Amino acid sequence: MKGQWIGKCEGTNTGTMFVNVDELPLFFQGVAHLIDENKSIPSSAVFFRTQNKNNNFQFRTNVIRPIDFKTGLISVWDNVKNYYPADVRMPNYIDVKGTWGEEFLQLTWASDIGTSGKCTLPKSDAGKPSALVPAIYDWDDYKKYVATLEGRRFLFRGQSKPWRLRTSFHRTGRADLNRFLDEDIKVLYKHLSARTRHIFNLQIPDENGAFFNLVQHHGYPTPLLDWTYSPYVAVFFAYHGISNKTAASAGSNEKVRVHVFDQAQWKNDWNQLHLLTATAPHFSVEEFMSVENQRMIPQQSASTLTNLDDIETYIKSKEANDKFYLSAIDLPVSDRKKVINELNYMGITAGSLFPGLDGACEELRERNFDI
Repeated sequence: MKGQWIGKCEGTNTGTMFVNVDELPLFFQGVAHLIDENKSIPSSAVFFRTQNKNNNFQFRTNVIRPIDFKTGLISVWDNVKNYYPADVRMPNYIDVKGTWGEEFLQLTWASDIGTSGKCTLPKSDAGKPSALVPAIYDWDDYKKYVATLEGRRFLFRGQSKPWRLRTSFHRTGRADLNRFLDEDIKVLYKHLSARTRHIFNLQIPDENGAFFNLVQHHGYPTPLLDWTYSPYVAVFFAYHGISNKTAASAGSNEKVRVHVFDQAQWKNDWNQLHLLTATAPHFSVEEFMSVENQRMIPQQSASTLTNLDDIETYIKSKEANDKFYLSAIDLPVSDRKKVINELNYMGITAGSLFPGLDGACEELRERNFDI
């Protein structure tokens, strides 16, 4: 049951059901967002916990909150009730029955105020192979292509495999960002404040973003995805972690991937929410302060923030016949040594991208050992 489930629901309320579920040792817990099509009725966030991990389940929850349509955040009824007709109420509790399998989550529910509904939600496709059809370039053709692109309009992301875009948080199988904010971030903040020279004020948006970006760059799973404005830095990361020995024996069908994202057009066409716990699906471009993070400037970094497990499907669903946001370029794994040597001449090395002892040692290892 763990993971993300998105689909349509019907009943006294109709709209989009957006369910995020985490697995704990003895039960599942999470939050379901019902984004109602009827704007005279509040959309709602329903927090829940199952009694066990059985495939068939039922429970009653009384943790039901309205979603403030002006902010997109979970609120309380007293703060939003004036937006709606006087006879509109929020339930005190909801009784839920359901069943789940590997590919579906089926729910039915009824509340104490007479509302009811049902839905069958498909599992996110994030773990499946990418559906993008890539351009296949060699190194020389790649350089010619990126030279035609408008500077700073596009973001690039290099990956050693042609995986779907997915944040490190969602790759762990986690989905509930409310739990992440309430539990993970509090513990992280407590521990890291003893190890950073700067004490971050998480109530200030710029510092909050900088804190998230810092822990992301040091390996903690977050709902951020790292990008760069440099197509050459992206190629470095695509080949990073692949040895010359592995590349030399790679088959002609083995590729690394660079994603190309038209971030300028995306920001022009779609709202950027900049909210960790936004209740509607979103994918937003961020540029954070580089507090305590020396890697951001040499890597020409930008980030995206999302509450979506399957980023690729979401972006492609927003494209039209004359408008494309996301594409992919695949390069041969076997070109690794030639590409890295040329990037060295450009000043793109482990030592420049990872300031400190680790980066310096990695760069010198690359220079002195053919591994």
